Parts: sequence; C-alpha cells; structure tokens
Amino acid sequence: MPASAEPPPLSASAAAEPYGRVVLRAALWLAFLAPFFYSTYGFANWLASKRNQVGSIVFSWEHHVPFLAWTIVPYWSINLFYALSLLLNDSRQGVNRLAGRYLTAQVVAVSCFILFPLTATFVRPATTGLPGFMFAVLGGFDKPFNQAPSLHIALLAIIWDHWRQRLSGLLLTLWHVWCFLIGASVLTTWQHHFIDIPTGALLGFFALWLFPARGELPFAGFRLTADGKARRLSLCYALGAALALAGAAIGAFFSALALILLWPALALAIVAFGYAGAGPKVFQKTADGRVSLASRILLWPYRLGARVNVWAWTRRLPPVVAVIDGVFLGRFPDAAEAHAFGTVIDLAAELERPRDAPGRWIGFPMLDLLPPPAETLDEAVAAIEPARRQGTVLVCCALGFQRSATVVARWLVASGRSHTPAQARKQLAASGRPCRLLDQHGGEGGRLALIGVVAHAGSSSPS
Repeated sequence: MPASAEPPPLSASAAAEPYGRVVLRAALWLAFLAPFFYSTYGFANWLASKRNQVGSIVFSWEHHVPFLAWTIVPYWSINLFYALSLLLNDSRQGVNRLAGRYLTAQVVAVSCFILFPLTATFVRPATTGLPGFMFAVLGGFDKPFNQAPSLHIALLAIIWDHWRQRLSGLLLTLWHVWCFLIGASVLTTWQHHFIDIPTGALLGFFALWLFPARGELPFAGFRLTADGKARRLSLCYALGAALALAGAAIGAFFSALALILLWPALALAIVAFGYAGAGPKVFQKTADGRVSLASRILLWPYRLGARVNVWAWTRRLPPVVAVIDGVFLGRFPDAAEAHAFGTVIDLAAELERPRDAPGRWIGFPMLDLLPPPAETLDEAVAAIEPARRQGTVLVCCALGFQRSATVVARWLVASGRSHTPAQARKQLAASGRPCRLLDQHGGEGGRLALIGVVAHAGSSSPS
C-alpha cells in the first residue's frame, strides 16, 4: 500500500519524544490491559458455561480442516507481538492509539461473547511435547465458548497493520507469512470455526478505523449537527444499517452466510455517524485522494453503492464538460479519465482516488448533498487558479452536479470571469451539464439552498 494512502504523519516534536516516556506509557497500558483481558474474557466464558445450551455455527467443510499441533506456536506468538507492539512505538500518542485499538477489540468481542455466545464443536486429539504443553496452558483459561468474533483475529489485524508500516523488504515479506500462519492457526489448532475469522477481521479493522495510527480521530470534536438535512440523511443511513443488522440476525437462523450483512451494516453506520456530526473525516481521505486501509475495507460496501450510483446518473452524460480557460467540470474520474488532466481537484469525501491515476490530485473532502464548511469551500476555490496555470484542471465530485459545480461557480465569480452568481449559473448551464449549486444560508446548521438548477430529462439527482 503506498505510503501516501496513510494519514498525515505525526509532528516532528511527537516523533522526537524521549523513548523512556514511551516505554513507561506502554508499561502502564500493559498493566491495565493484561488483567482486563483475562478477567473479562474469563467472565464471558463463565457466563456461557452456565447456560443450558450454547449454539454453534459450523460449515460442513470445516470437518475436513486438518489438526496441526505445531501451529499452536504461531497461535501463541501473538501474545509476544501484543506486548512488543506497545513497547516499540515512536510516541505516547502512538501507544495510546494502539491501546485504544486493543481495548476496542476487547470490549466489543467480549460484549458479543456475553450476548451471543457460541461454542467450538471440535474435540482435539491428545498432543505431547511442546505443543502439548502449550495446549494445556491454553486450556487452563480458554474454554470453548468465546468464538465469534474471534478476538485472536481482531488483534492479529491490528498488530499486522502496526508492523507492516514499520518493516520493509524481506522482513516485511516474512511478517506477512508469519501473520498468515497466525491467522490459519485458529482453524488448524481447532480453536475456532470459520465464521469467527471474517467477523474477527471486521472487528479488527473497525478498531483500526476508530483509532487510526495518525491523523484525526473520527469521533474527535463530535457535535450533533443542527442541520435538518444532515439529520435526515443520518437517519436514513442509520435506518439502512439497522435493516442490514436485522437481516444478519434473522438470516443467521437460516444460513450463516447472512452474517455477511454485518459488513454493510457497519459501513452504513459509519456514514450515518459522519452525517450526524462527525463530518467527512469518517472516510479518512487524505489530501492526495487516498484513504486509510481500514476505511477502504470497512466502507467498501458503501463505496460500491456510490460507484453504482455514479454510473446510474451519469451513464448517458459526457464524463466531463469544458467550462472556460482549461477548467473542466465532471463526475469522479477513473484512471484513464484523470490522465487527460494536469490536476484533479477532488471534492468527493466518499470516493477514493484510482490507484493508478497519474498527475496532481488535490482533495478537499466534502459530504454529499450538504453545503460544505465555508473554509473548505474557499480553499477549493482558491486552488483552481494556481492549478490552471500548470495545465488543464478537472473539478469533480461524485456526479459533478453539486459540490464541484458550486466550487466552479464560485471560482468564476472570484476570478472575474463572471460578474455575478447569476452569470456564473448561466455559464455552467451553457456547458450542458445538470447542476444544482450549494450555498450557506441562515447561520447555524448551514441550510441547503438550491441557487441554480438545470433540468435534465425531467429529473433531479444528488451530487
């Protein structure tokens, strides 16, 4: 994954923090996390053992998974990397965020173990030697009830991500191989069933999203929005998340495959959180148009829907239209379309820059259908003129109807190419592209105002 896809680096002062303070912070976290893990994990096991019946989710093919006693070694090794990852950090903030991921995975997993316990159905054969000793120690505290989501897999996703950003070359390759062995070992030690793996991975990436290694936390500075439009959109996405969650819960009684609906449920819940007040940072998109790995994975179902929406609304329209003086307006481009421009100014918080897109890419993430913050809008407008001097410029959002049209209209007025907003609207209308311009009105809440509408085929669309 390109380094540019990660959030912005920490400040130099944080990177230069004395290592002794980092170790002390890590030791304090370990002193809390270790007893917290064993107490809560054991409590969940004890509660499940008191139930008259604990169900299981097992696919028939799992009975053909071989038992490989030696894989208990990579299985156990995650405990070592758990501690080392905390100790080997650049700053106390790095320690805090990693500990936050550990704690998130632990709390969510144990909550699931208590509310929806599952049991492992395998009976392991007797083992001897080092594997036998390690299985005996494991059996001393790990009963067969804490299954989905696999906390082992959740922690593996967190620890794998921590080290992949710090290793390179052969060491990175070896790390990937060892992590694969750790992941496979939950099956080959007959410790978990398959359903525990994807649910555990989803939990791990959620923890990575909630506490990114760098950049702003998704929940930092959260304030419930006062904007009515934003609240309605948040409610719509929350309702979609609830329906997907209900589908997963009800469908699981008929087929375990229904649990795949947990993925879009989580994605829609994150988007609802963004519209509720967290803002575009929930998409974790950087200034060069890339997103974090956790965002890419967690929000993939939502982005797939967004891509389909772009195709549905723009399939009969040209992808871009010329405005004036080398500035173009259009939908979110693919790599080939982006190649035709010297600079792409990207306003779509929800979509990721194509990986092989060349040229300059400048992102000003804005939420769809909502008026952007005045500061972000001004920055996007100000970026057009310098970019235009270096070649052609594409200003885009998802469809090229609202966010990008608003920025281009403001640039036309700010640069003197249009004398009034009304002239700017007419100029965009002359381009032949349907546009609905966004503006800020009425102080708090930033109410959505349609200050220019070009009809197309008798229908309207989102941006």
